[in-house]
Formats: sequence, structure tokens, C-alpha cells
Amino acid sequence: MSNNKPSLYTSLSPALLHLYDVNSSIVVIIDVLRATSTIATALYNGAKAIVPVDSVAECIRIGKQIEAITAGERDGQIAEGLQQGNSPFEYSKEFIEGKTLVLTTTNGTKLLHMALEKGAKEIITGSFPNVDAVCNHLVKQNKNVILACAAWKNRINIEDTLFAGAVINTIQQHFSIACDSSQIAHTLYLQAQKDLYHFMQQHNASHYHRLTNFGLEKDIRYCLTPNIANVLPEYRDGKLQCAEK
Repeated sequence: MSNNKPSLYTSLSPALLHLYDVNSSIVVIIDVLRATSTIATALYNGAKAIVPVDSVAECIRIGKQIEAITAGERDGQIAEGLQQGNSPFEYSKEFIEGKTLVLTTTNGTKLLHMALEKGAKEIITGSFPNVDAVCNHLVKQNKNVILACAAWKNRINIEDTLFAGAVINTIQQHFSIACDSSQIAHTLYLQAQKDLYHFMQQHNASHYHRLTNFGLEKDIRYCLTPNIANVLPEYRDGKLQCAEK
């Protein structure tokens, strides 16, 4: 029976993505702190589209060209020359509704471009704020899946691994999973699920410390909260937009 199910793999770092069969899979880009949480939030609050780019220069160039808001960060702080940062709290409905955002981040938007270059047939973005939308879509599509963690400069991180584990925990019966990294992610999530924030704190998660040092505890708590921006960002024609229901 399981042979008829699509496969699910987890890539714990962009440096490992080349090991997976990207061009026959739906790739879920995971950058919990904070790119994919911010993408879900901006779209949930009515952003028209988000254009993900992999460099600050490109962000500024496209922003001018299409008269969009330029946004993003490097090493956790707003990048020089951009109008906005990468905090979900910057994208309220009043601010973002009907607007286009050009976004560049240290890890998430770069990984999205890697998946594109490797011929991903479909790319969506996932984080705890839109976990149910992601899970529902993957089950409904019934295709091979790669949960692609953005990590931190190619180093595996706890929060993206936890999100992959949360997805696996919900949808595992629909997929064939023969992948140790998926088992690691799921095991970690089962340990952490009662209090994700406390788990990050207790286990000295590097990104927890990085953002806490910038006074961004509120961002961390938001990004670990399930289903508060439950839309499905889907990449098509160079932009992330809400998938049509």
C-alpha cells in the first residue's frame, strides 16, 4: 500500500538540497524566523504579491522598477538601502493591503531561488503561522514533497527542523517516508510541541539568541504560533501570491 503513496523527504539545510529529486516534487520553503512567517503574514493581511529576490541590489532595482516596497534583512537586521525589515509586525493590514513587496533575506529567499534553479515543479512557503494551509495542500495534491529548511547560512537550525516535524506529524499517514532527516525532525517536534518557544530557549537555539539580542522576542513568539496567518503562499510567475482556493 505504502508504495502507492508519494514520497516525503526533509532537507535540513540548503547545502543538502542537491541530494533530493527537486524537479519531481512540491518544495516547501521553510524559514520560520522570519522570512516565511512574514510572507504568510503580509499575504494574509492583503498584500497583492511578494517578489522574493536573493540580493539587496536586486531588491532595490526591482522595487524602483515596479514601484513596490523594498524589504528584507541580512544577519537578522534590516539591510541598508531597504525601506522595511523582516518582522511580521511591520506588515499590518493598514500598511500592506493591495501593495507589492520585494523581499530579500539571509536564508529563505536564497533557498527559494536554489529550488527554482533545480527545476522545482511547485514551490510554496511554510511556517507555523500557516501550518494547516501547508498540510492541507500537500495532502490534497498527493505528490512527492521536499520539506526544505532554509537553516542559517547552511547550518542546520532548530526552528526550521521543528516546522518540518510539525508537518510530518500531521500528514505522515499520507506519505511514504524513508528518510532519516524526516525522522529526526519528527522526533524533535514531538519533544517540543507543548511549548515551542520554551524548547528553543531551553536548548539554546542559535537563532533564538540572535533575535533575542536584537530585542525581538515578540517576533520569535509570533513565528512559533500556529495558524495565525493561515494562507498558502504559492510561487508563480516570479511572485508569491495566495493560492487560489
